[in-house]
Amino acid sequence: MTRSLPSHGGAPLRQVRPSAISQRYNDVRQATAALAMPLTDEDCCAQSMPDASPVKWHLAHTTWFFETFVLESYERGFQPFHPAFRVLFNSYYNGLGAQHPRAQRGLLTRPALPQVLAYRMNVDGRMAKLLQERADDAALQALVELGLQHEQQHQELILTDVKHLLSCNPLWPSYEQQQQRATPAAGGVLHPAALPLGWRRFDGGVVDIGHSGDGFAFDNESPRHRVCLQPYQLASRLVTNGEYLAFVEDGGYQEPAHWLAEGWDWRKSNQLNHPLYWRPVQSPTPARPDGPVPAASAAAWEEFTLGGASPLAPHRPVVHLSYYEADAYARWAGARLPTEAEWESAAAGADSSTGHFADSGEWHPRAAQGNRGNQGSQGTQGTQLTGDMPLAQLFGDAWQWTQSSYAAYPGFRIADGAVGEYNGKFMVNQYVLRGGSCVTPAGHVRATYRNFFPATARWQVSGIRLARDA
Repeated sequence: MTRSLPSHGGAPLRQVRPSAISQRYNDVRQATAALAMPLTDEDCCAQSMPDASPVKWHLAHTTWFFETFVLESYERGFQPFHPAFRVLFNSYYNGLGAQHPRAQRGLLTRPALPQVLAYRMNVDGRMAKLLQERADDAALQALVELGLQHEQQHQELILTDVKHLLSCNPLWPSYEQQQQRATPAAGGVLHPAALPLGWRRFDGGVVDIGHSGDGFAFDNESPRHRVCLQPYQLASRLVTNGEYLAFVEDGGYQEPAHWLAEGWDWRKSNQLNHPLYWRPVQSPTPARPDGPVPAASAAAWEEFTLGGASPLAPHRPVVHLSYYEADAYARWAGARLPTEAEWESAAAGADSSTGHFADSGEWHPRAAQGNRGNQGSQGTQGTQLTGDMPLAQLFGDAWQWTQSSYAAYPGFRIADGAVGEYNGKFMVNQYVLRGGSCVTPAGHVRATYRNFFPATARWQVSGIRLARDA
């Protein structure tokens, strides 16, 4: 997920009532703990790959953040819960000392899960006391809010890391250890047809992007600045499984003309022929590892979800794609990926709370239906619309790859101290994603929110919205 600092755009910090920040702290912390409830102790300790982390580590690291950045600075007579935790659960803050290697987090069988949960309870109690004692401290409240936003990012990572872990088990078990739940969308239809794919035109021009300074934002969303956009169009919804399957069956993974050079080399070296978590259903004659996939309907495929194995639903958004796969599909489709400025300008004014987020408990993207989702800009900031096709699925369902490299906005400054490592040092070799996903906590994202991952990342809930020049 994105890692960055809070920004208030130079405006006075809006005071949050002490009862509100305390309640929010409790709500976020309890939501994280609830994600571990369906898991066994063994589930919580295992690590499926270097990019993922064990659930136990997430539980400890989010607690370490409050202990290190808040309690150590504000608590009278501060003493750490355990001195070794400063190293074990430090993620990447070099200014705070050594860290346990990321790829070896799954080897930390000690401390055991009960001790990590005791660590959380200890810090929560001390945080409750601190927030009561320093109820009027605006700087403290801003730092706590940063910690809560950070924890919500890890809530999403817990779900995506657990999904990857369970997918490595040949049994393809359900996260909730129950029989797979097939969750119907609105209207009670299990796999409803998606909206027809249309296009919405934007005239472009000089537009403002970046956070305006009202409410919380990470520092990588600022400063607000102007960019010039050429006329463009955005697809009315996300690309579906069925549409992506046509690319697979057309030999899209075997045609180098669709791929960036590095993406092609990566695809070949990993022998990839389809999205992560897809597999043929009882294929009697599987294709060779680097060969084309035989043409078949979506019924011939299944995908792994947090509910276990599920038939591939052709009208749901395709997810778990790398940037390279998203870009290759867009080229095959005669389109391209949007820039992050195009996406943000189109999303200006849209209600970011109306998407399909983690709070539904479904944790799988839904087919675009009617006016569900977010309609996008009505032509604010110089981006006059000349088409009338609404934009569905702007927020929630799937993070949307953009063609924009993750870089600092003009005037960006890294904060002083260790907390300044939260974001700025990652602005290289990554691409921006927008919009949130079905495993993002509701209320966490907004139109200016910038997520980022390397071009090869597939285990996040990442999909495609097409763009093209107008």
